[in-house]
Amino acid sequence: MLNDLWQHKWILLLALLVLSNAVAVVYTSHVSRKLTTQWDQLLQERDRLDIEWRNLLLEEQSQTEHSRITRIASKDLNMSRPLPSEEVVVKVP
Repeated sequence: MLNDLWQHKWILLLALLVLSNAVAVVYTSHVSRKLTTQWDQLLQERDRLDIEWRNLLLEEQSQTEHSRITRIASKDLNMSRPLPSEEVVVKVP
């Protein structure tokens, strides 16, 4: 049997090459699918972080707006917060 296989060594070699090529195709497909899944997860994470970043920008704008108003009131209009003794409570009947 070994003698018969040795006579057709090129066919045996080609069969082994075809088999190894098939294994390589399966492995490459597996790695490609795995990377595609990872890519999709990273895109979802990027979208989540982008939304969080926009929310943080909105929060920063709202907080800086109040401080801007306070700064303008104190510098340009010479306004200040009244002392507790200067506060007057008005009661509506």
